[in-house]
Amino acid sequence: MEIATTILSQLGGKRFLAMTGAKNLLAHKDGLSFRLPRCQAGLNYVKISLNALDLYNLECGSIRKDTYTIRATKCDLYAENLRDVFTATTGLDTAL
Repeated sequence: MEIATTILSQLGGKRFLAMTGAKNLLAHKDGLSFRLPRCQAGLNYVKISLNALDLYNLECGSIRKDTYTIRATKCDLYAENLRDVFTATTGLDTAL
């Protein structure tokens, strides 16, 4: 739960949730996942996890019916780059 909380705060916390409309947040052992209600890139699922190098992996995909398709994967991201890479991948701004 601590890793998921840290990831959410690095993304922008409540402002991130308000700007992106992220919902159904789920804390994993090593990260955080959530659904996106709208996205230009056709993505509606994001999973961010902490890897063995103490860096982040970002996986974006789409869930349609019972099928999950990975659309983009970014590996070994520093915390300070997480917002920029999220915005570049999804097209959603994380803050005003």
